[in-house]
Amino acid sequence: MRPISFLFLLRFVCSAAAAQTGTWTAFYNADSTLTGYKDQSGMVKIEPKFTGLGSAYRFDHIIAVTEESNGKWQSYYLTKAGKIAGRDSLFFFDNTQDCESEGFIRFHDRKTDRMGLFNRNGDIVIPAGYNAMTRVMNGMLVVLKDAEKKYWDTTGHSDCNHYSWVGGKEMLLDTLGNVLAEDFRLADNLNFFSVKKTSQPDADTTRTNFRAKGGGYLSFTNFEKEFRTWLRTELFPGLTAEKLIAASYDSITWWSTDEWVKTNKTAFINNNFELLENGLLEIQQPGADYFIGNDGLNQFMYEGREFENYYNNCGESKQWIYPVMNIVVSHGDLTQNNFSFLRTEKGYRLIEVTLRSGKLR
Repeated sequence: MRPISFLFLLRFVCSAAAAQTGTWTAFYNADSTLTGYKDQSGMVKIEPKFTGLGSAYRFDHIIAVTEESNGKWQSYYLTKAGKIAGRDSLFFFDNTQDCESEGFIRFHDRKTDRMGLFNRNGDIVIPAGYNAMTRVMNGMLVVLKDAEKKYWDTTGHSDCNHYSWVGGKEMLLDTLGNVLAEDFRLADNLNFFSVKKTSQPDADTTRTNFRAKGGGYLSFTNFEKEFRTWLRTELFPGLTAEKLIAASYDSITWWSTDEWVKTNKTAFINNNFELLENGLLEIQQPGADYFIGNDGLNQFMYEGREFENYYNNCGESKQWIYPVMNIVVSHGDLTQNNFSFLRTEKGYRLIEVTLRSGKLR
């Protein structure tokens, strides 16, 4: 028998490891009712058997799945190694099951109505002891404890189930469950990837400070404050067409009478600069009626490889990293102008415009 060469064996082992650790992608059965997964080489790792609703498009380490077996529905978390965890403990938000974030995924213990956290191996790293819990962001998460659930409809909530949490204590944890800050008021505008620890509160006006457990302070950039400062100190002073082009996404989506249109940024801004300039700088006028809000990138309008990094494995916008900051300006005739800026790795970029105070072209 001819011996297997060491080089061949090494290649085989490395290929097997890559198939196990690389990202798997979803594919569907013939009528697109069930989902399975293939590895990077196109080899089927899991035949289609999961209901397509809410399934992850990409499978890195752990996913939430639902399947039918013998006429019954089963839901659980599944790792790439085939481990099943958290049967009937899926966490849903807005009718969508949770998605892995940095190798962790949340679960909901229905008996206690409390939430906890699994790691990528399907092991419980934070037991189900919290009313609410954010996804993991830069190795941290915010939890709510000892709150009371108040249903919006006090007589028929079994049909509606809309509720709010009242009271309780918000805390910042790491992924081992250690408390980093005991009095942590969560805001959608915090950038968890900007965290700094200092002995005194950070004086930067774009940051929000919290007392850290054990002493000192943790501070985070506030997206809205950061955006407002960028507008005031960088974009608006000496605004020109060239400056706005540099601060725009490659193509700009804009509303034209009855449809959305995408146009190269240079052509769009050169054709409409006076309207855009007047609309943007309007917020600097005394008494201007406007607000700035934080949103996520619209996955139905912005798709394809160029936008892939802005969504997680389930197709949800990564608003906690790449928010879309919307400037909405209202006028007395009930019209509104809307300018949307996507936060990218290169800074804020104008990506979408709706202008009711003039005709774009």
